[in-house]
Amino acid sequence: MLGYPGVLWFTGDSSFYLGYALRPAPSPSKTLGYSFVLRLLEPVHSLALVASLQHAMGLAVAVMVYALLYRAGLPGWGATLFTLPILFDAYTIELEHLLMSEALFTFLIAAALTLVLWRSEWWMAAVAGGLLGYAVLVRSAALPLLPVVFLWLLLRRWHALVFGAAAVVPLAAYAVWFHGAHGSYGLTSSDGIYLWGRTAAFADCDEMPPGLKPLCLSPSLRAKGYPPGRLIWRSQAPPRVVYENVTSREANDTLRDFAVRAILTNPGGYLKAIGDGVGMAFSPHRSPHPTANTEALYHFPDRPQVLPSHKGWGRGHGTALADATRYERSSVVSRVVQPYADLMIAYQRWVYLPGPALAALFAVGVVGLTRRGPAPAWASAVALLVFPIAGADFDYRYVVPTIPFACLAAGLALNRWWGSPGSLLRGTGRASAP
Repeated sequence: MLGYPGVLWFTGDSSFYLGYALRPAPSPSKTLGYSFVLRLLEPVHSLALVASLQHAMGLAVAVMVYALLYRAGLPGWGATLFTLPILFDAYTIELEHLLMSEALFTFLIAAALTLVLWRSEWWMAAVAGGLLGYAVLVRSAALPLLPVVFLWLLLRRWHALVFGAAAVVPLAAYAVWFHGAHGSYGLTSSDGIYLWGRTAAFADCDEMPPGLKPLCLSPSLRAKGYPPGRLIWRSQAPPRVVYENVTSREANDTLRDFAVRAILTNPGGYLKAIGDGVGMAFSPHRSPHPTANTEALYHFPDRPQVLPSHKGWGRGHGTALADATRYERSSVVSRVVQPYADLMIAYQRWVYLPGPALAALFAVGVVGLTRRGPAPAWASAVALLVFPIAGADFDYRYVVPTIPFACLAAGLALNRWWGSPGSLLRGTGRASAP
């Protein structure tokens, strides 16, 4: 907060969220749960407040993980050990300082899981459903967590129904709002272009019907080997040549059909693409993926960031700089203050959770799958890691939200050796003590 007063900016995405906060309307490309929060805070005109709240959310996630582990029976030092990556990972801290949705997204999921793991109460299931439903509006990557938690709550029978009903409320309200603007019920109409990018490189065009062949990559474009996260934005990408608007209903349906056929005709290629993404998440070395410029945005900068004064990604005609100036009520929207910024840059070189350590947490979590407590935490971590890779591409900002849940699952799994034999579900052990 001292080194970077205000927030850090993630090029187009930060401008998108801010633009739609200032001029709300359902977007065909992204859900706007994060923009709603920015709009709620807009009367204060302080990006520093946004950053401080996001850091507070990160601290709260660590507190929730600690509380769950201690309640499950781990000793205080053991519960503390599994919160260290959440508290001190430099990439987590940097992501919390970006004007991006990940901090809110992670907080909502952690709060929902804490409620359903804490005690078997119907009202807790209802609140958890509402939180997780809203998390889907913040980032659609939370969608697979809904069936994960629902199936786990079936152990309590009607609690699952309460959870499901509460989760549907924000999603249904958003879908109705989306229908009013775009004529179809949904959250976005952009899944097709992302899936196309995910599958275009391994699609067998000999197996495609004539109507889909124009969406195949040309040999020259295929030879360039663009990753999906970069390919979909290229002007020469077939969808952008064929369609004027790749998020129109017709384009979205056709692109999704192409992707499904590509997966069905070459499932091995699809699994390999997912495996490659997971491998990057667990690698000891960071890759410049999907581009070197994108990966660089996850590092603390040594100079102020320049926002475009001629271009914007939000709704309407506002430019990135104009929207930031309007929200902050100041033309200075990016500052770097020394020596604090250099301290954070040096800190980030050494203090972070390496990929192999994250892989170890996932592996330890597998041990607990035979027990009821760790299963939803581990399944949530896996879903948050795999779903974005399977549906779009690997990106390092998609890895960071998995850390708290991988830590929680690993801690609960090791509770059989370190802690009491109690269970969060049965209410035995420390949780039931006077």
